Amino acid sequence: MTVTGGTTVTSTASMTNAVLRVAPASPAAAVAHFGAALAFHTDVSDVASALAAGGAPGFVLLDSRSTASWDQGHVPGAIHLPTALVPEQAERLLDRSVPVVTYCWGPGCNGATRAALALAELGFQVKEMLGGFEYWVREGFAYETWEGDERRAADPLTAPVDAADCGC
Repeated sequence: MTVTGGTTVTSTASMTNAVLRVAPASPAAAVAHFGAALAFHTDVSDVASALAAGGAPGFVLLDSRSTASWDQGHVPGAIHLPTALVPEQAERLLDRSVPVVTYCWGPGCNGATRAALALAELGFQVKEMLGGFEYWVREGFAYETWEGDERRAADPLTAPVDAADCGC
C-alpha cells in the first residue's frame, strides 16, 4: 500500500492480508483514537508506580467487585464499592474533585467498566484499570486478603522478571 498525493493505493498483498484488508486509520484519526483511549484507561503497572511513589497519587482506586471477591484479594489502598452500590454510596465515599480509577477481576469482566459508567453518570472523573485484579497479581504486585498480605512471583508472560518495568 502506498500513498500518492493523498490517495491510498492498495497492493495485492493488502487485499489478501487480513491485517491490511481494512487500511490503517490516518495518523490524525489514530492520534484522536489512542489519545481518547488513554483518557479512559490506565494499566496496573502505572497504578502500582503511582501508589508506590508515596504521598497522594492524585486518584482514588476503587475495587468494584463483591465482598467475597474483595476478601479473596484486593489492591492495598483501594476502597471497596461494588458496582451495584455505586449510585447510592459513591457520593458518601468519594470526593468528586479526585479522579477515580476502577478495577474488577480482569480482562474477562466488565464490572469496572460498569462502575466507571455509573460514576461518570454521577459526575465523577474516572478511568478504568486494564487487566484488573488478575493482572495486578500476575505482574507480581502485593495484595491484601482477609488473611493478610500476599504476593506472587511475576508471570513472565505479563511482566518482565528482571526489570523494574516493561519500558512501555
